[in-house]
Amino acid sequence: MSLIQLTIKGISYSQTQTGAYALVLSEIEGTRTLPIIIGAFEAQSIAIALETEIRPPRPLTHDLFKTFSDTFGIKIKEVIIHKLVDGVFFSSLVCEKNGKEELIDARTSDAIAIAVRFNAPIYTYENILDKAGIYLKAEEEMALEGKSELKKIPADLEESKSKEKTSFSKLSLTQLQEQLHQAVVNENYELAAKIRDEISKRS
Repeated sequence: MSLIQLTIKGISYSQTQTGAYALVLSEIEGTRTLPIIIGAFEAQSIAIALETEIRPPRPLTHDLFKTFSDTFGIKIKEVIIHKLVDGVFFSSLVCEKNGKEELIDARTSDAIAIAVRFNAPIYTYENILDKAGIYLKAEEEMALEGKSELKKIPADLEESKSKEKTSFSKLSLTQLQEQLHQAVVNENYELAAKIRDEISKRS
């Protein structure tokens, strides 16, 4: 059975499960998408790995996995989403060391968070796309691209129930840069994403 390569289309807040996120993968040579429900931590980890402007001061779990693998000469060649049972996706990491390959079972959200860090391709099988793949309407695709195709951390990762709204309009760019740095140091990535968006608006 041939493999179909996927790419990350975006991450959006799940409309069906509270506190969860929809990771949307799309086939590179086709129009189908594969939505996968993942937790807030995994969504944040994937978004941070895709982010170019914000770097956590300490390694997240998936960063630690990459450091460990690099230290001991283990390469992640690819991720394969190989099974779908009762709405749950099963994945494998294809690892290589000294020319020998091994398959390691992994949750799909973890596998993709690791794949992003290794720049490893993500694959699935035709039967899984047939079963769970969907065709996005044009307006849905545009909305999703607007949210995260630029590989930015969604500002609503880790939903907050606070009614406070932070206004950055009175701050200078220098002050915003300082607050961005402080937010990253404090590992408050939700606030960092909001400050980064404000800086982007002004540039």
